[in-house]
Amino acid sequence: MRFEVGEEMRVGPRPTGFAEWNRFAAVNDEFVPIHMDDEAGRRAGYPGAISMGRLQWSQVHRLLRDRLPDGGRIVAVALQFRGPTLRDVTIDVRARVTAVRERAGEQYADLEVWVEDETGAVLAPGTATVAVPLP
Repeated sequence: MRFEVGEEMRVGPRPTGFAEWNRFAAVNDEFVPIHMDDEAGRRAGYPGAISMGRLQWSQVHRLLRDRLPDGGRIVAVALQFRGPTLRDVTIDVRARVTAVRERAGEQYADLEVWVEDETGAVLAPGTATVAVPLP
């Protein structure tokens, strides 16, 4: 498998409801009121409860991991959280290859990654680098 500059990938649309947040909170011991209770979210200045940032992070990792063949690896990921993910909003996780290079028997791909909501607003832009073995 080889990456091409301009290639796009996505994992979504994905729901962001209480069920998804509760499962993530249970695995990560993250039952924080701002993530579970609308009133706590409002007290913090949001319209209601907001998703965990690490949940967005894990969804970006899932997109990358699902795209990689055996032997492929995630080298780096960086995200900036710029907007809250509210409950019951549908999100999409997307990536676009911006550069590729070969080194030491691997192809490296640099990607622009982002999480966007159903209106197209980018909630978490970032970058990633992945590596796959060359045939």
